[in-house]
Amino acid sequence: MENYKGLLKKVKVYGLTNSKEAYIIRDFLKRSVVTYEWIQVDHAASLSQIDFAGKDVKFPVVELPCGTFLFNPTIEEIAFKLGWITKPVYKEYDVSIFGGGPAGLSAAVYAASEGLKTVLIEREAIGGQAGTSSLIENYLGFPGGITGTDLAERARQQAVKFGVEILLLRKGHHTEFIDNKIHVELIDGSIIIAKSNICATGVEYRRSEIPNEQKFLNAGVYYGAGASEAHLCKNKHVFVVGGGNSAGQAVLNFSKHAEKVSMIIRGSDLSASLSFYLINRILKRKNVEVIFNAKITALEGDELLQEIEITDTFFKTKKRYATNFVFSCIGGTPNTEWAKNTAIMRDELGYLITGTDLWNLGKPAVWKPDRLPAFLETSVPGCFAAGDVRHNSIKRVASAVGEGAMAVTMVHRYLQETY
Repeated sequence: MENYKGLLKKVKVYGLTNSKEAYIIRDFLKRSVVTYEWIQVDHAASLSQIDFAGKDVKFPVVELPCGTFLFNPTIEEIAFKLGWITKPVYKEYDVSIFGGGPAGLSAAVYAASEGLKTVLIEREAIGGQAGTSSLIENYLGFPGGITGTDLAERARQQAVKFGVEILLLRKGHHTEFIDNKIHVELIDGSIIIAKSNICATGVEYRRSEIPNEQKFLNAGVYYGAGASEAHLCKNKHVFVVGGGNSAGQAVLNFSKHAEKVSMIIRGSDLSASLSFYLINRILKRKNVEVIFNAKITALEGDELLQEIEITDTFFKTKKRYATNFVFSCIGGTPNTEWAKNTAIMRDELGYLITGTDLWNLGKPAVWKPDRLPAFLETSVPGCFAAGDVRHNSIKRVASAVGEGAMAVTMVHRYLQETY
């Protein structure tokens, strides 16, 4: 995966105002650390001002550095043209890692640097949920903070340096365990076989289930910190839903561009889920307000979000606000649907159960008395979990990185005992 920073000719994205498809492309390029130029086309009549080499134009349009135009492309098509989508090189690996967030990238770096034949599979962009963060300030070694995308890109480069094979935009279609090995069929038909596995698929933001939410998704309602959209919010009133650190950083980032930022939280106390250093900054920022004991209960507009209704859950009052931007950073749902038809145990919320919690939440029959599961090992021997996807994990970048490295040590031990 090439980093286009520094190239004289950028990727260009042409799109109609408020296009859902254009947002998906901008968000993917931003998370992939691709320097791009957003060129907003207000009307189809504006085509006469742009040279598309006589092509039949369908927006959005992506112009690659080589001069190739892609019309209304999927992110898979863009990634393929940039040379990021490849087939698995080997028939079998020592360890397969699913998920390209901090835990997966950490595991990949340590596994490959210690000589294991390693493949990392990521279904979207490298970085996971942490990759959407506008700034991470409490991660050791970065006193000035670092964006989620930059941290992920550095880790990706480090993994590639040690020989990790990275398969982007791939999702598992079917998983089974045969002869102590994990066999995963990907959506494109490729088969990944590995002697061991580390699941680091993380979590995704929970949907709020507000009426009309799907209608305005990516057209006024966005999930995540919206790093790609911050510069488009100039002189706008922006709403951020959520009380965690990712929401707090999003508020501070948007406040640099927007006229006003409103932070909506369900509770009455920011300290319940927000770090102290962020609370102080948010309360001191003049164009930021915090709306406590509140939730969005209605979304209105034509093709684009134009108005929201906020309900005060304490006083039971309602108030309407004009806005085109709502960014939701609430909670998380684990990406573990792939495990439902396997012997891997999940808790009631879908998180993977590991180590002694397997006994606390129901002893799996697969384990024999002569060997207990390792701390990060699931109910299937040789299959480990690291980071946010794990039951009772600590939702921090540092702990995810630590668990990724720790999982590799346990993989080594398992391989020595089994093969």
